[in-house]
Amino acid sequence: MRMCHSFRGGMLQGRLAIAVVLVAMSVRAATAADLAPVIAEAARADIVLLGEVHDNPTHHDRQALLIAVLAPSAVVWEMLTADQADLLTKEALQTPAELGDLLQWSTLGWPDFSMYQPIFEAATTAGHWGAAVPRAQARAAMTEGVAAYFGEDATVFGLSTPLSDDVQGAREAEQQAAHCGALPDNLLPAMVDIQRLRDATLARAALHAFKAVGGPVVVVTGNGHVRRDRGVPVYLQQAAPDLEIFALGQSEAGQVDGVFDMVLDGPVVARPDPCSAFK
Repeated sequence: MRMCHSFRGGMLQGRLAIAVVLVAMSVRAATAADLAPVIAEAARADIVLLGEVHDNPTHHDRQALLIAVLAPSAVVWEMLTADQADLLTKEALQTPAELGDLLQWSTLGWPDFSMYQPIFEAATTAGHWGAAVPRAQARAAMTEGVAAYFGEDATVFGLSTPLSDDVQGAREAEQQAAHCGALPDNLLPAMVDIQRLRDATLARAALHAFKAVGGPVVVVTGNGHVRRDRGVPVYLQQAAPDLEIFALGQSEAGQVDGVFDMVLDGPVVARPDPCSAFK
């Protein structure tokens, strides 16, 4: 049974005051007061999707603050497989600084664990679900076909429904641009399919978590997966149309693609030219 919004709101106000004391000092580009409108909307949702640019510390600080306030029943991670998430026992979560080693985070290809540690510190009482699609699994899905690889739930989540020609073409063009024009054209359809597979996998994990422990469930993932027009919300709404979903995008200097319920802006992170790897 979902908690009454007014009662939940009162609890959240108390948690907000506590969260201000605990973590506001670490928030680089926002205060807890700045996040109040987001908290008010997120508190009404069964599943809350918190987007990020993966290497932006400000985005992660906000995610941690929001999780501290919302106190979710579960957190779903784009970065972790189901097996890795199973390592996050109640005992392990009591020492968040050691989780990087436990998860062998440095081998996973994500930004430094120090950026994500505040999120784990805010979620020590939550259950944790992993929804990563590792490269080996992605390659298998490309060979088998993503709907077949996903299994019998493909129809439930809408993954077996092909995109229209116009949408498929637009997404292939986006994939090519994202990879600096370096991809062979014949690889582009598979790249679009894998993105859809990742969206559907996150949606399935979030729904499983909600059914197992109730809400709210928070999903920590990149902005692209949070998009209401094509990301995880599309697959969740297909599978469970009665769920209340809140999608937060996080931009850099006002730049973010897609449709979200709300967007928080932040500073641009200095990073090397991403196309240099393709030269």
